[in-house]
Amino acid sequence: MSAYSLTLLALATALLAQSFAGGLAVEMFMRKTLTAGVRRSWIALALGSVLFALFHGYTLELALRTGLYDLRQAVLGGLISILYGLGTYGLRRQSA
Repeated sequence: MSAYSLTLLALATALLAQSFAGGLAVEMFMRKTLTAGVRRSWIALALGSVLFALFHGYTLELALRTGLYDLRQAVLGGLISILYGLGTYGLRRQSA
């Protein structure tokens, strides 16, 4: 695989992982059984995750349209997003 292909794969993975984390956080925010402070924390996580997903989407679009890419940054973003998603999933399991 070329560096360009790996970059696109890492950015797509990052986008999906952040979207997954955002969905989980929104789901937890919608639960009425949680206190207001906990619900605010979940919506903050959801907003942050959605903004990161938007960032990864824009970076992916830039790479696809212009061919400009940075493999190290894309792989780092992908790994961070996967860990963020796993962390959000773990917090969700503890809160349930």
